[in-house]
Amino acid sequence: QVQFVESGGGLVQPGGSLRLSCVASGSISRISAMGWYRQAPGKQRELVATVASDGRPNYADSVKDRFTISGNNALNTVELQMNSLKPEDSGVYSCYLKWRPSAFSRPLESWGQGTQVTVSS
Repeated sequence: QVQFVESGGGLVQPGGSLRLSCVASGSISRISAMGWYRQAPGKQRELVATVASDGRPNYADSVKDRFTISGNNALNTVELQMNSLKPEDSGVYSCYLKWRPSAFSRPLESWGQGTQVTVSS
């Protein structure tokens, strides 16, 4: 089981900034990626940004020039710095973890409950 502590969401005006943080714990091991997804009303959940165990970040094209993701060495904690926020960035942001319970298991994916981000003037 995976537990997430997600924080940093809120209401911000267009052009503003927010920083999301997530700490994962529980029976997790062999983490290959950690990051954030988001879901706007009426839309499917989409990847925002992840960082892999080798340190390589992966961003959605819509946020690549504005957001920055970082993880700790153990890759059980990530932060997402979001700058120049736009109304279309609004949604529920959920922490994401990709991991393997054993070296021979298929990868598992887990999402947190989410934190609301609203960008509005």
